[in-house]
Amino acid sequence: MIKLTKSTFLNEQETRKKLAQFISQANFLSMGRECLKFEKSFAKKQKRRYAAMVSNGSMANLILIQALLNLGKLKKGDRIGVSALTWATNVMPVIQLGLKPVALDCELETLNISANILKKIRKKIKALFLTNVLGFSDQINQVKRWCGERGVMLLEDNCESLGSRMNGKLLGNFGIASTFSFFVGHHLSTIEGGMICTNNAELHQMICLTRAHGWDRNLTRFQQKAIRRKNKIVPFFARYTFYDLAFNARPTEINGFIGNLQIKYWDEIVKKRENNFRIFQKIIQANPDLLELKVDHLEKISNFAMPVVCKNKKLFQKYKKKFEVNNVEIRPVIAGNITRQPFYRKYLKNTQPCKNVDFIHTNGFYFPNNPELTRQEIGLLSRLISRQ
Repeated sequence: MIKLTKSTFLNEQETRKKLAQFISQANFLSMGRECLKFEKSFAKKQKRRYAAMVSNGSMANLILIQALLNLGKLKKGDRIGVSALTWATNVMPVIQLGLKPVALDCELETLNISANILKKIRKKIKALFLTNVLGFSDQINQVKRWCGERGVMLLEDNCESLGSRMNGKLLGNFGIASTFSFFVGHHLSTIEGGMICTNNAELHQMICLTRAHGWDRNLTRFQQKAIRRKNKIVPFFARYTFYDLAFNARPTEINGFIGNLQIKYWDEIVKKRENNFRIFQKIIQANPDLLELKVDHLEKISNFAMPVVCKNKKLFQKYKKKFEVNNVEIRPVIAGNITRQPFYRKYLKNTQPCKNVDFIHTNGFYFPNNPELTRQEIGLLSRLISRQ
């Protein structure tokens, strides 16, 4: 069987040996030096000033939204644009924290929200929580310009697009902040783990408070002195002083240690995913049964998994069966149309139609693209997306 994920990490046996040695020798396994080292390395590689590691990518979204609420940059009841083609926990925090999601359609040729889609919004939104789908984006610079002209805060869920680049800038660096996932099967795996990146010092400080109870233990000494002075907190009580609404989303040193091993493979992982994508994309372009993706605007495509969008339901059933008969693991394109999910329909009764996302929901799936695919597996996958 060709699975979506072949192993827990790249170079798994070597990583397991080093991890076992680390655990046997470590005196402290709660969030500490390894996590801090990974944060600094990740921020440098992502070309952001700050990075804060959390327990997983879903919590990264929740922590980011709560931090923005704590700072007053968002308020309860604000309308937040979200990608309709997305993962559940990109939208759930918006609902859980008292905001109103506005699900937005995508472009069929990019799978992503475009500036043209945004121009159709009838009522003002306070923020746009954009999902960069499967390693792709639309003309995100135009999306950023649209947001800037209207005072809309741009956030990026970049959990599926680590390493993709447009106009010399990595995806995840266009908004005020971005989130990443290190779950097994994502570009970098720490088993479980996530990251929030930003260039905004105030937001980063609040994220660090919000991920760990609301206390100041993970702030710099300068930040600790400032926040204690402002709130008139003496050192003894500072140990158990909680400054704002928060969660416990701390990672462990185990996750941080794995991250420090795996980040060394960043370039290798991205290169292999892109090379595989180019092979598959060329075949899809030659197949009139399938929709072609428009990706020329992207300089680098760090594809998470390869989407297949058929031109009608009959063709969808045909290609779906081909993959299943050949024992290849396939999935819906992320969660399909998020507005059709039970949780969404439970809490939001009136939704705007998303025609293109509905089409992808009905006629699309994705198949494995991981850095461990063999030549034989790439050959089989290529044959399955060919018109035969």
